[in-house]
Amino acid sequence: QVQLVESGGGLVQAGDSLRLSCAVSGRTFSIAGMAWFRQAPGKEREFVGRIKWNGGTIYYADSVKSRVTISRDSAKNTVYLQMSSLKPEDTAVYYCASVGRWREYYFQPGQYDYWGQGTQVTVSS
Repeated sequence: QVQLVESGGGLVQAGDSLRLSCAVSGRTFSIAGMAWFRQAPGKEREFVGRIKWNGGTIYYADSVKSRVTISRDSAKNTVYLQMSSLKPEDTAVYYCASVGRWREYYFQPGQYDYWGQGTQVTVSS
């Protein structure tokens, strides 16, 4: 089992920056990659970006890649999502997820094994 706990969400204004954290515990040796997804009310869960667990390879969704950075602190077993120039349309619950296999096409929620409970990000205009 892998446990994921997100934190760092909140209410911010348009144009602000925010850093979300995902603390990882449990069978971390089984993890090949970590991803961030988000889900706005009434919408499907959307891929934001992902990172190889051992670092080096990062992918971002085209819709956010100019405004987000994913990183990992291996000593803390924590993955971060740094977001800047936030917009009201970034309002969503943000989730981190882990997967035991690294594949080039892993952008769908159903491909991930473990999920956190999510953290709410609300961007006011």
